[in-house]
Amino acid sequence: MTKTSVFDKRPVLLASFAACLLGLLTSCANSSTGEALERSFAADPKLRNNSTTLDGSPQGNSPSQTTAKLPEDFPSEIPLYPNATLENVEPLTVPNAQGEQTSWSSTDPINAIQSFYTQEFESNNWQITSQPTDEAGGTFVARRNSLQVTVTIPSSAATNNSGETSTATEPSTSGTSNAVTEFEIQYIRNQGEAASEQSGQDSSQSEVPSYVPSRSAGEAQDFTDLDKAPKELRQYIEDLATLGVLTVDSSGSKTNAGASGTTFEPNKTITRREYARWLVAANNQIYANRPGQQIRSASETTQPAFRDVPRSDRDFQSIQALAEAGLIPSPLTGDATAVLFRPDAPLTRENLILWKVPLDTRQSLPSASVDAVKQTWGFQDAAKVEPKALRAVLADFQNGESANIRRMLGYTTLFQPKKPVTRAEAASVFWYFGSQGEGLSAKEAQQIKREDAQPSETPTPSPSSSGEQ
Repeated sequence: MTKTSVFDKRPVLLASFAACLLGLLTSCANSSTGEALERSFAADPKLRNNSTTLDGSPQGNSPSQTTAKLPEDFPSEIPLYPNATLENVEPLTVPNAQGEQTSWSSTDPINAIQSFYTQEFESNNWQITSQPTDEAGGTFVARRNSLQVTVTIPSSAATNNSGETSTATEPSTSGTSNAVTEFEIQYIRNQGEAASEQSGQDSSQSEVPSYVPSRSAGEAQDFTDLDKAPKELRQYIEDLATLGVLTVDSSGSKTNAGASGTTFEPNKTITRREYARWLVAANNQIYANRPGQQIRSASETTQPAFRDVPRSDRDFQSIQALAEAGLIPSPLTGDATAVLFRPDAPLTRENLILWKVPLDTRQSLPSASVDAVKQTWGFQDAAKVEPKALRAVLADFQNGESANIRRMLGYTTLFQPKKPVTRAEAASVFWYFGSQGEGLSAKEAQQIKREDAQPSETPTPSPSSSGEQ
């Protein structure tokens, strides 16, 4: 037989082999032999239930997935770090108190988380009783009313998947680091104090009216404690008091039993609501004869710009007016994060300038950089000013001797942007509105007011010659 004949018969042999194999499998389909063959070719169920990715990590047990959720009654006033994941929630057993302990993780370094809580507690009217002494972690203990919060950031909280620890004070630059910063937030609310606060709120809301100023806006005010104000700022307060723009709550100001006036408490920290109220009142009184320069009050039926300033709030019209005029950050200006105004929080220096300067320039604020502020003002801490306020700080410098910062602080190389503002400092800012040489001061507004109050002299008609005869 030749090689050619063998190759010619190969297709026939292959077809016969396939037919035999098919017959064998068909005959064994319902037999134990067929079942054994089926099991031998089936996929391993262990592999199906324990699939892995190409890097060898299990898909079904990803460590980044968590089912922990914040309870519905978690206090909304507790600041939560934005780039953190909730890992666990455990209730605390405390007599006559409600509390929980929450565990969090973040890929950010310790110093970033620590800086966040330092700023949040300082700028939101928390009483800080304990805080870390350096940037390597530690414990915050802060209290507001009946709520006590403890934020613990261990110095060895940063770990990676290999179990190694580090301080994690510097962010990763490679983009592949597995470092995780773990921290805890624990809160306790005293139920007795909370009930007392609620009772006080209910009773105050039932009072009509809920807010009674010591004097009406525009009516001269007589403060009995201006001798306690810094002497450099005293005249500013007196001029503004004459215009009647520094209205204070009757419940919050102390009445002097031996005099007809009330106390101003010049060294007391001013709240954001007070500043908004005085800013609108001072601007409108100083520009009393210029309607085009005034801030129009908001309608009582308009949709509130902030969630925490409803139409029933005593300062709604002033705060809403500033928002609608675009003078403060709000959802109306496109700032989706500024949904809360925090009316009772202390006012900081950077916000004081951010809200006031647009009423001086009456135009868009210039672009600004940290270097520009350092070169003009010479502030060593210019990098601590928020970018929005940085533009206002630079624009204020361009107002020369009429700059708000010069009037409030004099000469300084430290701005301290997060520092709370006193009532006396705020008054110094309100004393003058406008650009240098073209604005108006409270003293000049007094003079205009006095001139307008004087009756116009009408010429006395001289007797006619016929009447003399």
